[in-house]
Parts: sequence; C-alpha cells; structure tokens
Amino acid sequence: MAQPDMVQSEEAPPPDVAMIGERIEQILSELEATAERSIVEKTEDLVHTLLEFYGTGLTRIVDLIRETVGGEHLLEMLATDDLVKGLLVLHDLHPKTVLERVTEALDKVRPYLGSHAGDVDLIGVDEDGVLRLQLKGTCDGCPSSTVTVKYAIEKAIHAAAPEISDIDVAGVVEETPAATGPGGRPLLPLQAIECPVPEDAL
Repeated sequence: MAQPDMVQSEEAPPPDVAMIGERIEQILSELEATAERSIVEKTEDLVHTLLEFYGTGLTRIVDLIRETVGGEHLLEMLATDDLVKGLLVLHDLHPKTVLERVTEALDKVRPYLGSHAGDVDLIGVDEDGVLRLQLKGTCDGCPSSTVTVKYAIEKAIHAAAPEISDIDVAGVVEETPAATGPGGRPLLPLQAIECPVPEDAL
C-alpha cells in the first residue's frame, strides 16, 4: 500500500484584501456588461449582504477583545498582521487612526530619506482621502532621487493605510521627463533599480 506523502507543503501566503476587493469589482463589472440587470442587482445585493454580515461579526469580535484584560494590546498585535489589518481597515475597526498609521509609516522611511539628505512633512488628509505631503531636501549623488524617494514613501503609506485614495507629494521636481511604456504608464528608470528601497524601511 502506498505510503502517504509526508512532505509538508509551504504555507500559502495570506490573501491580499485590496486585491480581493479589486477582483470583486472586476467580476461585478464583467457581470454588468454581460448579464441581465436583475441578475447584476441580485449579485451586488449578495456581495453587500455578505460584507455586512462579516463586518458585523468582526465588529463583535473586536468589542469582545476590548472587554477582556489586555484586550487593547491583543488588538494592536492583531492589527500588525497583514490580512487582519486589511480586514480591520475595510470595516473601519483598526485601533489606530489613518493619521497615526501614516505617521508611523513615514517614521519608518525617514532613515532612508535621511541617507539621501531628504525628509518629508505630513500636511494632512482631505475629505476625499487624499494624503498631502511636503518633500524636503535632495538626494545627492543619486540621479533617480525623485523616483526612488517618492516610491519609498508611497509604498510605505499604501501598506500602512490602504484606504488612502491618492498621495500628493509637494516639492517633487522631475529632473527629466519620465519615460513611458504601453498605455502611457511611467517606467521606473534603471537608476531606481540600482538604488533600491531597503525592505526594512517599509
């Protein structure tokens, strides 16, 4: 008789909440373009009902955690998990405000910005969810300073506060027109690849 396979498979990475949301929107858009309106409406109602159900359950879990001894600390620990953090943000249950999370993200990238003689000030978040920042300083000796510094900031912000709709970084001056690829999308210069953002800065 064949022996069972004892090789343990690697644990699959947790799903990305933002990507799942985008996939749901894509499916609904495709359905709207091909199906009858009544089917589209029923599908949208199903999605919203499920989100409301899971959101209500998650809210109850968070409330119960807060009522226990050491609950706030436990909730902060859970909020550091990528998957749980995304769910808490989705249902407006994250223990830290958007500004608190943005401030922490900027503090993480400041050592990297400082190594390029730069810094960034947080101006605020408007009612449309647009984060406004002021970039200061330059990146001496690195021809791709504008691209790499802005990329480091945006990557850190979106990881910490995915509900931010856009990031407006004042003080960024393009040294040369950005090259574009298919569809007019900007290409990351070769210098930016040679001047990468360290993972521990994000």
